[in-house]
Amino acid sequence: MQRRELIKYISLSPLVTGTVLLSPASASPGAKKRDLFKELGVRTFINAAGTYTAMTGSLMHDYVVETIRDHATDFCMMDELQDKTGEKIASLVHAEAAVVTTGAFSAMTLGLAGILTGMDTKKVEQLPHLDGTGMKSEVIIQKAHEIVYNHALKNTGCKIIYIETVDELEKAINEKTALLHFLNIEADKGKILHEEWVAIGKKHGIPTSIDIAADVPPVSNLWKFNEMGFSFVAISGGKAIRGPQSAGLLMGKKEIIAAARLSMPPRGFNIGRGFKVNKEEVLGMYVALEKYIGQDHQKEWDNWQAATAVIENSVKAVNGVSTAINIPPLGNITPTLAISWDISKIKITAKDLQLNLRNGSPSIEIGSAQNTRITITVWMLKPGQEKLVAAKIKEELAKAAVS
Repeated sequence: MQRRELIKYISLSPLVTGTVLLSPASASPGAKKRDLFKELGVRTFINAAGTYTAMTGSLMHDYVVETIRDHATDFCMMDELQDKTGEKIASLVHAEAAVVTTGAFSAMTLGLAGILTGMDTKKVEQLPHLDGTGMKSEVIIQKAHEIVYNHALKNTGCKIIYIETVDELEKAINEKTALLHFLNIEADKGKILHEEWVAIGKKHGIPTSIDIAADVPPVSNLWKFNEMGFSFVAISGGKAIRGPQSAGLLMGKKEIIAAARLSMPPRGFNIGRGFKVNKEEVLGMYVALEKYIGQDHQKEWDNWQAATAVIENSVKAVNGVSTAINIPPLGNITPTLAISWDISKIKITAKDLQLNLRNGSPSIEIGSAQNTRITITVWMLKPGQEKLVAAKIKEELAKAAVS
């Protein structure tokens, strides 16, 4: 089959299955392990901050890396792989359907694209140009849920309408309304909560979506919003689940996921062509999710608390230091240690402390640094690193203490 014919074949058959019979790539001979970070002069560090994209998210578990490596030497058809892994993932997260995407952002774009176009390939080709197509063009979001990542929805060509109250929502809904979108991490700041949001959408026959990008743990959030009735749910794969940083999940109603896949690779006539996820990431994401759901979450939590206590007990030994542990209620739900100090007793600002830790050996990144207060999380630390973090922060604070 010629390339042009293959592209046409894939374009018309988004869920095609099959096998390509080619010889597997020859295994390359063993070679001395290279440290490319060192070769390139790239700084590595101990991550006491959290799962930030700028810090490359989280670290994949060994079994995810092994999955990626072990499946890099054979070809498969991408649609067949997404079909089969999607079925397994959907079962794990209690959804009708699911597909591995390039992060939560692309999942939001693709989910809305599926709602706009349905299975009409002509409409898929027209996105993001909505004028004169008959497609809907507005997404309604609570003003309290206004964040930069909502741009994922604008990528479809839709306009975002912000509201605050139920009355404003009812008035904003019209024949152009394509979606009611919800941001879980800011749920407590809006005036309309999850269940009511879904209920209003069902009342008007309008799909509802939710962004839970960084909102596990708890593990139950993986299926909570599917069971609640949201039409689609978007989540990142490279945070607590510890899958590939460039992967995520779109899960929800079967017809939406099927239509969304028309706007993603391997098809190339759509707005999602750049959202190309490779076979290794699909399999790595699937294994990461499977293992995450099955792991001992109480043991993990106990380990986080123990590691946090190591740092807290160490820094409290410095005169003038106080600590507090906070657990965010909606996203990044892990023990977060706040370390504060009396500036009359310890002459250093939080920003200077942050720079000293960053420029030290080993280099350490922390969370926020404001005035005389920093925050620490331990969930991205490797075993034993909490002792290094504890010793280094204590050392820096002690050096700045007034004698």
